[in-house]
Amino acid sequence: MAQILRVPATTFSRSFARYQDEALSEKIIEVTSHGRVIGGYLSASELEHYKSLKRREREVLIVGELDEDTISDIENAQYGVAPK
Repeated sequence: MAQILRVPATTFSRSFARYQDEALSEKIIEVTSHGRVIGGYLSASELEHYKSLKRREREVLIVGELDEDTISDIENAQYGVAPK
């Protein structure tokens, strides 16, 4: 897992090149303002890891909130057959 470095926003903005280099060495830079995290800067490898995790996320659907078209699609779905 990557190291996390916490930096105030003013320091991050004034020394961006330094923190860009820090991120290259597998670090995550948490940018803070008044003690709370307001953003972050990731190394390229950590960004790829984040993207792969996002691709694996699934949407949660609540059955009682589905519209009739979606219910019909589910009822008529066939295992192993690609949707049209």
